Amino acid sequence: MKKFPVLMSVLLLAACALAQQDSAQAQPDSAQPSAAQATGAQTAQGQNSMKVEPMEETPVFRVNVVSRTTKAVNYRHRGGSTSVDFKGTDLMPLAKGKAKVDSKSGRLQIDAQFERLTPATKFGPEYLTYVLWAITPEGRPVNLGEVLLDNGKAKLDVTTDLQAFGMIVTAEPYFAVTHPSNLVVVENMIKYETKGWEEPIDAKFDSLEGGQYTIDVKAADLPATNAKPNTPLELLEARNALAIARAAGADQYAGDSMAKAQDFLARAEDYLKRKQGLTPIGTVARGATEMAEDARVLTLKTKEQERVAAEKRALQEKTAKAQAEAQAEAERAAKSKAEAEEQERLRQQADADRAAAEKAKAEAEQMRQQAEEARSAAEAARASALAAQQQAQADAEKARQAAEEAIRQKEEVRQRLLSQLNQVLETKDTPRGLVVSMPDVLFSTNQYTLKSNARESLARIAGIILAYPDLRLEIEGHTDSTGSEAYNQILSEKRAGSVRDYLVDKGVDLNTVVARGMGESDPVAANDSAAGRKLNRRVELIVSGEVIGTKIGGSSEMVNAPNAQPPAPQAQTPAAAPAVPQQ
Repeated sequence: MKKFPVLMSVLLLAACALAQQDSAQAQPDSAQPSAAQATGAQTAQGQNSMKVEPMEETPVFRVNVVSRTTKAVNYRHRGGSTSVDFKGTDLMPLAKGKAKVDSKSGRLQIDAQFERLTPATKFGPEYLTYVLWAITPEGRPVNLGEVLLDNGKAKLDVTTDLQAFGMIVTAEPYFAVTHPSNLVVVENMIKYETKGWEEPIDAKFDSLEGGQYTIDVKAADLPATNAKPNTPLELLEARNALAIARAAGADQYAGDSMAKAQDFLARAEDYLKRKQGLTPIGTVARGATEMAEDARVLTLKTKEQERVAAEKRALQEKTAKAQAEAQAEAERAAKSKAEAEEQERLRQQADADRAAAEKAKAEAEQMRQQAEEARSAAEAARASALAAQQQAQADAEKARQAAEEAIRQKEEVRQRLLSQLNQVLETKDTPRGLVVSMPDVLFSTNQYTLKSNARESLARIAGIILAYPDLRLEIEGHTDSTGSEAYNQILSEKRAGSVRDYLVDKGVDLNTVVARGMGESDPVAANDSAAGRKLNRRVELIVSGEVIGTKIGGSSEMVNAPNAQPPAPQAQTPAAAPAVPQQ
């Protein structure tokens, strides 16, 4: 019997020691809200102070989160699973966590765990919960799910079809938000053993400044601020979501969605009164939150559209008013000028009348004759000036019509030539001239000898070109990137030379033809696929000249000198290394 009191004393002493140890460990956590509140007042300023240094050989994206830097991983070339860590930001430095990322068929499974998180209400009464976000390298945020706390800990199992992203946790007014707030409390930290694909990319995403959700309603007036302590979190979020949406004007702009949200909320309130349990309350409450957020987003978009439309109408009305005022002012000025000219004419006429009356009666006839002669001379001068003006206008009109006729004729010739060439080979109208494209199928593989169908097509083209003696030709050979650059250059030159030589053989003037090899320098498609390489293997004939309204392009080095004797066609391939990919 004496051993029992002794045993009880030992157990009591051990319990006291453990309680003191837990109290000492909890002191940093209890001090956290005051420090975080001071940091929360600074919001983004505090976050800007943190810089995450790059790690050696770490396969990651670098993603700028607003003005801070975090990291993201590209998992698309990774099978199986890998892991990342989470670290608290300036707002919650003691928070931490980890996540396991499993690569599935067409999706990623994310199992995230967090600890030492404090309630979101520390940042203000409008913040009720936390949300886990995926941020893509392009800056697009995706809401992965709500982080529900259980004594400072949380666990979240989600899936996503994203392949490259970073992860952050933000404080939010409710779980259904569509944009993250700038209260980033946790961000992912890439470990050395994290598996992924290294491709650094800088990106930013839009975040809501603190108080954005309560811009139309005070945070202290939100329903959750004065709710009973035991009210379920989902119901508090739903109440706040409807209050925020209603303050934004959702009843007016999204009445149907708000009615559905209100119906869900009423059902949740009824379930609470009847004590139906957390599951049915949470189900309809979350539905109310999602409906309210949809209504709020629709309201903001509609308001923005109305604002833009109002500004546009105001600008149109202002422009119309200014134009009307300018027109009225011009009419007033014209009327004033006409009246002034009439008054000046009357004054001059009165002066002339007085001067004529003062002259001797004997000079009256002489003055009359002189006035008549002056009027006749003035009429003749006006008639001559009018005739000269009319002649100048007629000459200008003839010149304009002649220029338009020349342009029209050149355009007709251009269109006719384009149609004729298109009947032989694909031809496009470009600023350089008419570009006739010969695909590589018209040549033997890795050779520059023309096939029979190529010779037939070129013979028809030569006949068309000969019908327009003022035309000029640029022949450009192109290859894909397969093989060495030197080999491709030689092959492109010889293919261009073969086309030129054949055209010259068919009567086309050698002095009007320029041939050059472009090698692999001017692709029209990507060389990473067979289809793209096939498009790049081609010979182009650029037809130009004054007769169709364009000049020959800038001078460039020809494959053979203009006066050189055209070489005979050959069946062998150009000299190159033994193993040459198909061209």
